[in-house]
Amino acid sequence: MNSPDTPDDLRALLGARVAAWFAAGHRDLPWRRDGFGAWGILVSEFMLQQTPVARVIPRLEAWLERWPAPADLAAVPPGEAVRAWDRLGYPRRALALHGAAVTITEQHGGQVPDDVDALLALPGVGPYTARAVAAFAYRVRTPVVDTNVRRVLARAVRGDAEPGPPSTRRDLAEMEATLPPDAATARLANAGTMELGQTLCTARAPRCEECPLASLCAWRAAGYPAYTGARAPRQKKYEGSDRQVRGLVLGELRAHELPVPLEALRARWAAAGLDDAEQFARALAGLERDGLITATPEGYSLPAA
Repeated sequence: MNSPDTPDDLRALLGARVAAWFAAGHRDLPWRRDGFGAWGILVSEFMLQQTPVARVIPRLEAWLERWPAPADLAAVPPGEAVRAWDRLGYPRRALALHGAAVTITEQHGGQVPDDVDALLALPGVGPYTARAVAAFAYRVRTPVVDTNVRRVLARAVRGDAEPGPPSTRRDLAEMEATLPPDAATARLANAGTMELGQTLCTARAPRCEECPLASLCAWRAAGYPAYTGARAPRQKKYEGSDRQVRGLVLGELRAHELPVPLEALRARWAAAGLDDAEQFARALAGLERDGLITATPEGYSLPAA
């Protein structure tokens, strides 16, 4: 095969090759199976944000068994969504998903919308999730960009080892340029680029010898130069952080149907070896501000409305 003559040729060839690679075989994940509906895909995308696939699959199956349609989730208090979220992390996603279910039920007749703009108007739905649902549930030709996609494009197209800080406009335009013209193949290219970044073109140990883009990759052709550009700030470690305290409080509330007294929450916090009273107070205030907990005369509980 001749080498691409222009960057546009390269991007078009990249998309077609990734689509063919993905069509030939990929991981069997629930949300990729025939008949897996738009609601299930929306739930899976909420859960997959910054959470490994292996942790999501059992929680997703339990969630959809309990709430198989948006109206089922909308009919229960938001605190039940937080309780069922369990330890997936970033529990505000559970509140947002409940809010999305309410909006879908009240404004869309209980059906997840297929339009990107309508999806973007749902609580908790950003550019990635809106386009993922449109592309994978409804076969809409639209670029889908996550961290894995950005890494593949940075290496294969720009020759950079890392994608650098995200830029929604740039990233969407770059992925748009790789998509084949027909929606069915574009969907394969979207899913395939994510799969490639998750399984072969990984951040720390890329398996270039197995990559379908090896002969096209600008980073490989340049001899794998080290990245020297800007980086997104790293997240602080979990141990001893406000996130840990918030998790301890929510874990205690999830375990009880009735409000938990403040002293019981303090005892749980102290048992974890934490002793920063200001941090504890800050975590409680933050959880209440985020709508994840409710203060009552008896203590604290998950939100009931």
